[in-house]
Amino acid sequence: QVQLVESGGGLVQTGGSLRLSCAASGRTFSMYTMGWFRQAPGKEREFVAGISWRGSSTWYADSVKGRFTISRDNAKNTAYLQMNSLKPEDTAVYFCASTSRLGARVKGEYDYWGQGTQVTISS
Repeated sequence: QVQLVESGGGLVQTGGSLRLSCAASGRTFSMYTMGWFRQAPGKEREFVAGISWRGSSTWYADSVKGRFTISRDNAKNTAYLQMNSLKPEDTAVYFCASTSRLGARVKGEYDYWGQGTQVTISS
């Protein structure tokens, strides 16, 4: 089992920045691919970004490429999502998730999920 807890959400203005954190406990964090997803009201949960267990590979949704950066610190059992140039359409609940699969982009490929953190971007 892996337990994941997100933090860092909040309300910011358009063009602002936020950094989300995902603290992991349980089985060895460094063995897992980590991903970030988001879900806006009335919409499906969508992939945002993923990072390999060593942090050497990252992959992003086209909608956030160039604005968001995923990273991890295996010594701290924590993954991060740095979000810059935020837009109102980035408003959603953001979830972190883990999987043993490299390159995973689909929510069904992820095994463990956090409870989510709300991000709201005002225009």
